[in-house]
Amino acid sequence: MSETVPKKKKDKLYETLFLAGVAGISVMAGFFNALSSVKKKDSKNFDIGFMGGKGLPESGAALATRALLWGSVWAVGGCGILFYGIWKLSGASTAEEFRLKVGNILPKIPKNDPPQSRTEFENLTDLLRYVSEEWDKEK
Repeated sequence: MSETVPKKKKDKLYETLFLAGVAGISVMAGFFNALSSVKKKDSKNFDIGFMGGKGLPESGAALATRALLWGSVWAVGGCGILFYGIWKLSGASTAEEFRLKVGNILPKIPKNDPPQSRTEFENLTDLLRYVSEEWDKEK
């Protein structure tokens, strides 16, 4: 029994590191993609903003990096505090307990068995046509 608990924690650590790595690479790829597209559009002003010009106290890249850093800190910190507060207000001590408590508070989602509408479509056009027809029926 004691062998499985550390193995599960080790697996969770690897899973967390993997997801954090994928998210980090995605953010960096998006940021560098945005930088390259801006440089392609207006390379002269990009270079001035990147290196800083006369009369500019700070380069545009440094300002953008600082804004990205502070925005990330506030977003992660704010969401973390919000989620931790909800967790503590629920009084749960484990994720399973939290799931049960929240499940009791939130409304039940009815089962759709058998489905009461179409579930198979030939192509995207067929799906969109069906959605637009159903939308008109509701109004």
